[in-house]
Amino acid sequence: MSGARQVDVLIVGAGPAGLAAAARLAAAGVARVEVLDREPQAGGVPRHCAHGGFGTWSHPLTGPAWARLLVTAAEGAGAVVRPGVTALDWAGPLSLHTVGPRGPETIEARAVVLATGTRERPRSARLVPGTRPAGVLTTGELQQAVHLYGQRVGERAVVVGAEDVSYAAAATVRAAGAEVVAMVTGLPRARTTPARAADARLRQGIPLLTATTVTELLGHGRLSGVRVRHRDGRTAVLPCDTVVFTGQFVPEHELARRGGLILDTGTRGPAVDGALRTSRPGVFAVGSVLHPGESAAAAAREGTRVAGAVLEALAGAGTGAPDGVPLSVAPPLRWIVPNRVAPADRGPYVLRTTAPLTRPLLRVTQDGRTLYRRRLARAVPYRPLTLSARWTRLVDPRGGPVRVTLGDQ
Repeated sequence: MSGARQVDVLIVGAGPAGLAAAARLAAAGVARVEVLDREPQAGGVPRHCAHGGFGTWSHPLTGPAWARLLVTAAEGAGAVVRPGVTALDWAGPLSLHTVGPRGPETIEARAVVLATGTRERPRSARLVPGTRPAGVLTTGELQQAVHLYGQRVGERAVVVGAEDVSYAAAATVRAAGAEVVAMVTGLPRARTTPARAADARLRQGIPLLTATTVTELLGHGRLSGVRVRHRDGRTAVLPCDTVVFTGQFVPEHELARRGGLILDTGTRGPAVDGALRTSRPGVFAVGSVLHPGESAAAAAREGTRVAGAVLEALAGAGTGAPDGVPLSVAPPLRWIVPNRVAPADRGPYVLRTTAPLTRPLLRVTQDGRTLYRRRLARAVPYRPLTLSARWTRLVDPRGGPVRVTLGDQ
């Protein structure tokens, strides 16, 4: 394209997935690997996750320390990491219009990797009525305010949600010197480990209101409380000056949508095959944009994996077009990634279920044939299940869609 700057691989998103992909690509000898991120600093969500749990068992790290390590690895391998640069739209099949501190620019690549990540649904997307006061946050906004900028967030907070990210938000509220009035969830129980839920309830004294929804925000200028409704119809007002909406992750798929990429109906992220190729040849997708809510470590592993597929495409080993037949799930499974399967795929596949099941039977079928079956110990809602790829060699590439089910038999 005339006037466009040329690179070999352009990666959009400098979180764990994008940085891991950049590090491997540059280390493998790809000369011009460039990573863009609209945030002022690279590293993604771990930058403002001040808690531990990152790195490895032998070298545990906090989120910010791990983010710095990822950036150092990518730059040390030879990749160029450019924070503060936003990809605006497509300028061609493998080129993007961008804007950053140096002004507008068009970048053309031999391959593009979308690692744009995920976001939580804010109050507006959850259709919670009421006034529009200050003090209404998502987990990301809360953690950036507290851990990156040292700001106070109020005195009394209600956390909406009861999954892992919700408990991380509660810990951030406490770290800012505020009290967690309650955690509120419409589900019958918390979506975290029993030990974590018990610790918050018993040792930290945080009430958990299950089967309860927030129906209205109150206050002018600053939030003064939230109105909640219990399943039996009772209502109450929880006085607070801060409310944090957590979870309900959705992919940052705007760039994929504007490019006309096929989106998976389950994840709402780009549909990909076993090599993480999208419906547009030469464009790959990786990380939380494919499966919102997964761990940062899983995203980094997937970033390393997609780099292998990109290297093959650059070497001319494939057309870069998606391969295989559609791969879908039936309720109570919510989605599966990748969403296409071919006999040569090596997996693994990640699934989510919406219902708790004890000793369910996981079954993979195509055109009435059973390709794989395995009895699981249990399936927990909104926590990942992993399906190996040992059955993919049995897939008929000229056959119908492959279906994955989870049930009693």
